[in-house]
Amino acid sequence: MDSVNRTLYIPLYGKAAVSRKGILLHDPKAEEIWAETGFLLKGKAKSKWLTYYMGMRAAVFDQWLAAQMEELPGAAVIHIGCGLDSRVCRIGTGGHAWYDVDFPEVIGERRKYYKESTEYHMLGADVRDMAWLDAIPGGTDAIAVMEGVSMYLRREELLGLLVSLAERFGRVALLMDCYTVFAAKASKYKNPVNEVGGTKLYGVDDPQELEQGNGLLFRREHELTPEELIGRLPGGDRTFFALLFAGSAAKKSYRLFEFGKA
Repeated sequence: MDSVNRTLYIPLYGKAAVSRKGILLHDPKAEEIWAETGFLLKGKAKSKWLTYYMGMRAAVFDQWLAAQMEELPGAAVIHIGCGLDSRVCRIGTGGHAWYDVDFPEVIGERRKYYKESTEYHMLGADVRDMAWLDAIPGGTDAIAVMEGVSMYLRREELLGLLVSLAERFGRVALLMDCYTVFAAKASKYKNPVNEVGGTKLYGVDDPQELEQGNGLLFRREHELTPEELIGRLPGGDRTFFALLFAGSAAKKSYRLFEFGKA
């Protein structure tokens, strides 16, 4: 895999680690895959604090997605940049058509661990090439999640994706995490993805700058590390984790934005 694709092992390890500890996520599939892959991580990529963060971020996305699936029962669920994530197992399709999308080589690896069904589908594609959307029936509603993806897309690529989602579907709800411009620049010097070869990252400061033409509209910002989930960490770790990853200081680097189309 290339440097971008190898970054998928960082969140996979984090989810497996918190699942083994019995906190934040119950993710036996992540534990199974990690035990089989044995990909070598080092340094910050394997730190306790980052595993907490990866697990917490996944839990926030899970909670949001589950709520949206109840609100839009006929919507297609689209997990953009799915990696080896087992979100479909943690939440279940719930009668929705679910599409996990990632580079062909990632989906090839993913097929070793997941099986398609009448409701669950895997699409191997570069998400910057909008042709992959042709595999999903248009005109329906859609719920999309992009976890750990936007920072690898240039501004024009991200805009193109948002516009394409808005044009193809009826109602649309999208949740994505973004680096700030400052964090993207700073990542050149200090970022766990550097330890698996990923170095070129992009940031977004103002989500309304992504409201272009027929694209999606910014709805609201969400907490990536809500107090309720911090409270699930081991007692001695809560305060230090909050200092590192919560509050206004953390938002200078990393944000969580919801976009939509009514």
